[in-house]
Amino acid sequence: MSHKILVVDDSATIRQQAGMFLRSKGFDVVEAQDGQQGYEVAQSEAVSLMLVDVNMPVMNGIEMIAKVRQLSQHTKTPIFMVTTESSKAKVQEGKAAGATAWMVKPFNPDLLMKAITKVLGM
Repeated sequence: MSHKILVVDDSATIRQQAGMFLRSKGFDVVEAQDGQQGYEVAQSEAVSLMLVDVNMPVMNGIEMIAKVRQLSQHTKTPIFMVTTESSKAKVQEGKAAGATAWMVKPFNPDLLMKAITKVLGM
């Protein structure tokens, strides 16, 4: 069974880069352009992992994670914050909302892949 990863970012370029990389590694990828759309996808799609930006219109990533964690099917789903934000306060806010890990953009593909394989037990 292939793992499906949800990529949530308001930057089409980031979604495209992450999507191409993840697909090249054999993952199915579904994309969303803001936190609200990401939350809606999380409600309707069975995803193994989420990559979520912090700063997005409509609903930011931290708000999205807090809402997603209330969905019974995603209480334990790994959620990586992939963002330009690196302040300790933002990292703490993300972790308090339920983020599993925090990666600063531009992300290192090898490190991202290591983290994904570790949390998915691959």
